[in-house]
Amino acid sequence: MPRFSVIVPAYKVQAYLHECVESVLGQGFSDFELIAVDDCSPDGSGGILDEFAVRDARVSVIHLQENVGLGRARNAALSRATGDYLLFLDSDDALTPGSLQAIADRLKQTSEPDVLVYDYTRTYWDGRSARNQRADLLAQSPDGPQVFGLADRPELLRLLQVVWNKAYKREFIERRGFTFPPGYYEDTPWTYPVLLSARTIAVLDRVCVSYRQRRQGNILGTTSRRHFDIFEQYDRVFGHIENNPGLNRWRPAVFERLNAHIATIYGSTDRLPRSARAAFFKRARQYHRRYRPAGTPLDARQFLLGIGARRAFDALRMAGQLRRTLRARAVLAYRRMSGAAMLLHYGIQRRLPLDPGLAVFSAYGDRGYACNPAALEASVRALAPHVRTAWITTARHAHTLPPGVRRLHPGSAAYWTALARATYLVSNVNLSERYVKRRGQTNIQTHHGTPLKHMGVDLLDRPAAARDLDFDRLLRHADRWDYSLSANRHSTLTWERAYPSGFTTLEYGYPRNDVFQLATADDVLNVRNRLGIPREATAVLYAPTHRDYRRGQRTPADLRRMARELGPGFVILLRPHHLSEAPAAVLPEGVIDVSAHPCVEELCLAADVLLTDYSSIMFDYANLDRPIVLHTEDWAAYGAARGTYFNIIAEPPGLVARTEDELIDILATDAWRGPRSAELRAAFRARFCAHDDGHAAERVIRRVFLGEDDGLPSVIPLEHRRPAPAPSRARALTPRPHTTVPAPALSPFEVHPQA
Repeated sequence: MPRFSVIVPAYKVQAYLHECVESVLGQGFSDFELIAVDDCSPDGSGGILDEFAVRDARVSVIHLQENVGLGRARNAALSRATGDYLLFLDSDDALTPGSLQAIADRLKQTSEPDVLVYDYTRTYWDGRSARNQRADLLAQSPDGPQVFGLADRPELLRLLQVVWNKAYKREFIERRGFTFPPGYYEDTPWTYPVLLSARTIAVLDRVCVSYRQRRQGNILGTTSRRHFDIFEQYDRVFGHIENNPGLNRWRPAVFERLNAHIATIYGSTDRLPRSARAAFFKRARQYHRRYRPAGTPLDARQFLLGIGARRAFDALRMAGQLRRTLRARAVLAYRRMSGAAMLLHYGIQRRLPLDPGLAVFSAYGDRGYACNPAALEASVRALAPHVRTAWITTARHAHTLPPGVRRLHPGSAAYWTALARATYLVSNVNLSERYVKRRGQTNIQTHHGTPLKHMGVDLLDRPAAARDLDFDRLLRHADRWDYSLSANRHSTLTWERAYPSGFTTLEYGYPRNDVFQLATADDVLNVRNRLGIPREATAVLYAPTHRDYRRGQRTPADLRRMARELGPGFVILLRPHHLSEAPAAVLPEGVIDVSAHPCVEELCLAADVLLTDYSSIMFDYANLDRPIVLHTEDWAAYGAARGTYFNIIAEPPGLVARTEDELIDILATDAWRGPRSAELRAAFRARFCAHDDGHAAERVIRRVFLGEDDGLPSVIPLEHRRPAPAPSRARALTPRPHTTVPAPALSPFEVHPQA
């Protein structure tokens, strides 16, 4: 029999679940069982729990067939618990290091009380943390009793009455028949009856739980009429008192907590819909009359201050909000009047109905037809022809658009009309700051790579990388997203933590990578031909990333030396990061500047091997199942400045060169395509390429544009995929000679038969 049963219910918490479970499994104290409940979660929470169960025998998982809510999910685990004590942990929270040992020691010191109360700290999404403001109530006087009843420490009722800051003797819980009710505030009719009924209570003045304050997704921050559940929950509390006459003396204290709790809900600006506030206030008055102890005046001061006065405060606050809104609108109107005629036009267009057949796309700050948005735009035309598409880009990049795709010039009248009236808006960065999302519009954030380096709010403690990043603005933009595309589980969990907002993740693969499964041998050779790559040469695509810690952004590797050492059998395709310095006007022989090539996917098709450092291109290129070499000379500096989500040197997609000498040796000796390279690549692909099977765009179009929730294309397993052939294989399949001729770029987003 374990000492503790730790119960963790899970629902739509995949971004935080690893941290939660690992905080339990990583404790120095190991005498516990962890019972996790997958409350029919629609995300990957159930799979994550199963992975932990396979790795650690102390973990067991209950999969519920329907979503039953937090209380009933805990009940499902209670029936399985075998530990001496029960501990509850919400799946977005975490145990602090050493907490289980501290709890075990305190239980032993206090002769196994019915309940042990311990402390917590609030941890905010922006990195701040603050200890419980009522921590003083847990202080233990050395001269006072170590174990007591609630009558000796009634101030404990003023603590936050949650289930997860206590350890409960299982025998006591089962003997009294305590269970959780359905609905919001399910902790209330558990914690009060438990404390009122416990014969022995002890306290531990130590932070044992990190209580995550999520920016969005927390039930207490959800605007809903379900907050009316608080009344039924207190019905249950007072029902317990009435069924146990010996507890009647606690009625005044619980009545006080009822008033305070209702006042908190009513006083919160984001819990109750505005249309429900009057009904909530009326219901509060009824409950005040119903449960006020005999002898308490009807217009009790605490009620007036806690509830009645808040109604007046609410009116004042609303008046203040109205003034601020009017002032903000006046300022906005002034700005529009002072030279922003297009914004005035935009405001007029926003009052017109949405166009259900219009989708607007952009990529990389309107720099042309590229990336995931381009793949989706092409697929919309193929799979949802009833939807008209338009692409935002400047005249400089107009040549990248496929024939027939309408161009919207940024800032033009047509541009603002489209932003105002399009039903679908797709981008891999963010739309204009002045764009205001309308009800009924669907925003798809495609992203533009799998994150190795820190992103979003994970840069809050990385000033060298964040620099002047406006985090408030960043989160305002994330709040506009309805869908976030993800290529793999790592990206899913990272995006949901780094951009804490209310979007839905579509872990379908990256549409831009579909071409790697659909391109033919002819496509590969045609791209090489247009780039001027000699037919038998080995093409190295060199794509280094941006360095946050450097002012100058030269290429880390010495191109002249590389070209000289590798010889005429190699061609280096130089693709620097767009923030890097422009390549030299005269490059060494054997180096081709492809920095202006509009389609990086074509460059990947043309290359025999990818050479990079920390660029996300490695995750995409791995789908071709071709060799990858990493040049990581400045790994320590890069990691210190930017921060990474995992150690790419320890888990690389191919061979790693820590110096330029090692790099040249790897390429010159053919080690780059040896068995060790293939072994590393296979493990990397299994982790990061699970969904990039050539049908990612189709899954997105069917789900979002066609509304097909079921019957989406199943993911083709890695072992059954046939990516575009490597150049050497393509030459064998297509033996006829190719002559370098000028030709328009083949759009890699056209659909070709499988090679």
